[in-house]
Amino acid sequence: MDPKSQLRKTMGFWDVLLFNIATVLGPRWIAAAGHNGTSSISLWVLAAVFFFVPGALVINELSSRFPQEGGLYVWAKEAFGPFHGFVAGWTYWIYTVFYFPGLLLASASMSAYIFGTRGAALAQNRPFLLEISLGLLLVAVGLNLIGLNIGKWLQNAGGVGTYIPLLILVVVAAIVALRHGSVTHFTARNMLPTLNWDTVNFWSQIAFAFTGLELVSAMSEEVRDPRRTLPRAVYAAGALIAFIYIAGTFAVLALVPAADLDPQSGVFHAIAIGSVALRIGFLGILAALLVTVGNAGGVGSTVAGIARVPFVVGIDRYLPAAFGKIHPRWRTPWVSILVQGGLSGLFLLLSQINDSTRGAYQSLVDVAIILYFIPFLYMFAAVIRLARRPDRASNPHAILVPGGSAGTWICGSLGFLIVLVAIFFSVIPPGDTSSRTFFEFKVVLTTLAAILLGLILYWRGARTKLHS
Repeated sequence: MDPKSQLRKTMGFWDVLLFNIATVLGPRWIAAAGHNGTSSISLWVLAAVFFFVPGALVINELSSRFPQEGGLYVWAKEAFGPFHGFVAGWTYWIYTVFYFPGLLLASASMSAYIFGTRGAALAQNRPFLLEISLGLLLVAVGLNLIGLNIGKWLQNAGGVGTYIPLLILVVVAAIVALRHGSVTHFTARNMLPTLNWDTVNFWSQIAFAFTGLELVSAMSEEVRDPRRTLPRAVYAAGALIAFIYIAGTFAVLALVPAADLDPQSGVFHAIAIGSVALRIGFLGILAALLVTVGNAGGVGSTVAGIARVPFVVGIDRYLPAAFGKIHPRWRTPWVSILVQGGLSGLFLLLSQINDSTRGAYQSLVDVAIILYFIPFLYMFAAVIRLARRPDRASNPHAILVPGGSAGTWICGSLGFLIVLVAIFFSVIPPGDTSSRTFFEFKVVLTTLAAILLGLILYWRGARTKLHS
């Protein structure tokens, strides 16, 4: 029996919408934007117009034309063949090994504010961060292991738990600014992008913060009516996410000067200050509780979506066949989920060796960005190449990029170029890095090692297929 036929169709429109929010939206990106200063406002707008919108159009076309389980892996394989499909699928999966530790460390840092005034100290306490991070990872892996029909509720709670605290932040900041004024002076001039090599590393994070809408496409065969549900959820989530990133950055800067914002937990520092100013201190604790659930949902959605990629690659036998197995009771790709969780936990531990919390976090983020953006190069190139196929115009279910061939070329080329620039900027360390050379060496070497491991597995799988 085809393993994919055993998957359950458990996700409807609201599940996919909240899944997208849990996957894409991150309070830490608003904190990082605030730390970068007022120029982040224009970067959000530019990234939304020239990357987020073209990306959403491309994702909707490819997911409606090729609604198979596997998402980006399937699209790259359709356009460029099995080898390139594998490279796209492998880098898309292995990035989570580096992404999860960064996400978990940031999530644990934010959750520290549950403890009120002790939160700021705990947010920098390494043992506390490590324990909470491992706990969040175990919850996300465990719930998705026993079934998407159970795990999706974590993702749903994650979408709600991520969005509501940011709305609280925006409302609190607006009231405080109206009563007492903003601590940051906003002008058209200081909101323009600044070309500064000390902060250019952040530019790639802005683009990365807008990614994730493609992830649920890897689970297409577990979505009810995917050709209709996926595009509607992409547009709705995209509008909500773009609004809150921009409004949230205004809010944190209205409450806290950029230099005082922690790039991981700055949102909760801002909420704490705002709630004290309004004499409703419990809001900070409530927001921290909600976002802890939100971050667990974000980890859960990534586990759920990404695990489907090696599952499909395993069915194609370019990874060990065990990856393509479905659990007989829970009907989940359990081997892929367990391997992913185990490697992420290991790298979380390794990332704490001989580095500061800030340094460990930033190097993990940059390696994750580079690996994650490689399949995006394939995605934007694939939409251009696959536009030549005659079935594009004749497919009644396809939701095409507007503007015909010209529109496809514009969206594909814009996305490709921005991703390429973001990869380059990810290698450049932030201005407060203690050893720039070591940072660059660590990021480049780790990225190359991760890709080489995938190529070795591909050649092994291809040889096995050839002789079977």
